[in-house]
Amino acid sequence: MRGDLAVVGGMITAVGDVPAEPGDVLVDVRGRWLVPGFVQPHIHLVQTLFRGLADDLALMDWLQSRIWPLERAHDIDSVYASARLGIHELLTGGTTALLDMATVSHTDAVFQAADEAGIRMWCGSAMMDRDNLAGLGTTTDVAMRTANDLADRWHRPEGLLRYAYAPRFVPSCSDELLTAVAKEARARGCLLHTHASENRDEVALVRQLTGRDNIHHLHEQGLSGADVVLAHCIHLSQSEMELLALTRTRVAHCPSSNQKLASGLCSVPELLSRGIHVSLAADGAPCNNRLDAFAEMRLAALLQSTRLGAGALPAPIVLRMATASGAEALGFPGGVLAVGKVADLVVLDPDTIWSGGDPASTVVYTMDSRSVRQTWVHGRKVAEDGKVLAWDNAETAALCHASLGRVRARAGL
Repeated sequence: MRGDLAVVGGMITAVGDVPAEPGDVLVDVRGRWLVPGFVQPHIHLVQTLFRGLADDLALMDWLQSRIWPLERAHDIDSVYASARLGIHELLTGGTTALLDMATVSHTDAVFQAADEAGIRMWCGSAMMDRDNLAGLGTTTDVAMRTANDLADRWHRPEGLLRYAYAPRFVPSCSDELLTAVAKEARARGCLLHTHASENRDEVALVRQLTGRDNIHHLHEQGLSGADVVLAHCIHLSQSEMELLALTRTRVAHCPSSNQKLASGLCSVPELLSRGIHVSLAADGAPCNNRLDAFAEMRLAALLQSTRLGAGALPAPIVLRMATASGAEALGFPGGVLAVGKVADLVVLDPDTIWSGGDPASTVVYTMDSRSVRQTWVHGRKVAEDGKVLAWDNAETAALCHASLGRVRARAGL
């Protein structure tokens, strides 16, 4: 479809044949494709610095032997560098909004980087009050106080940055913490975000700790509903699926991460057929090792075809999972080029890797981040031709090199 799109105050106000008015700023993208910005509802920006440092490990070993020691070794400058590196990859790859889980400290630095870049972000400090071998965590009171202070500083319901309460997962969180989090988040109008049923060992550990299946235990503590985003949800019982559907709890599917950690394959078509809301995300760089929405779309479709037959998860559905469904999970009017939606937009060059087929199939199966020419968030251009306009690429790389040396030395890795 050829046409125009009008934006006023960061919102789409007209689509189609829109006459120019005096004083309008015209952006000519003839010959390019305009698509909604991708939305990734499960990212770990603090882990971007650790890309390539935790390969070929299963989830629990990956966490305990590499990721938690590295997170514990972070300082505020290394968290900023890691977030800046991740946001660069997201924006230059067409992702305009994300839900992020940070680590237990220095989360202000993640918000600082997002604020500078102009990306739309929900983020929460990872909350952990059970002991672990890496010594990463806090007391229940400190976890709650840290989260509340961050929400006071950064939760801006009318802006681009919002707080999300993020207990890490059931094995890291006491029941006291989970129930307090659910109550506080809802009192403040914040999202709730955690991991659930990613790995069989994790599921068994949750049963050992609680006597329940994962989804049932989270529900008992108040972590279910349309304001809850659960990452992964691979190993589910029938009753857990029924509970997700009944409570309208959101699922974030992370296909590359799930395959790399050998966690399993989420039964996405079955979840969708039950009316369960599923969106698409990359997870963290050390378990992927990319933050590329195109890679997640392609793999999400291909894996289900292998499981269930060709076309089990068609390209138009996958594209919706990466755009409108993600926006629905985060609760903002995005993911669609329509009047009344936010002007989070991506300009794609169809000639970078030419395909004469259906546009949705071309985006899902053929394109990659090299096709992204411009990224706009709330009507403002924030990235163009592989560069984030707020930052210098070489400076970002230098910050990361310096930071990683400090973190690895402290972690002994």
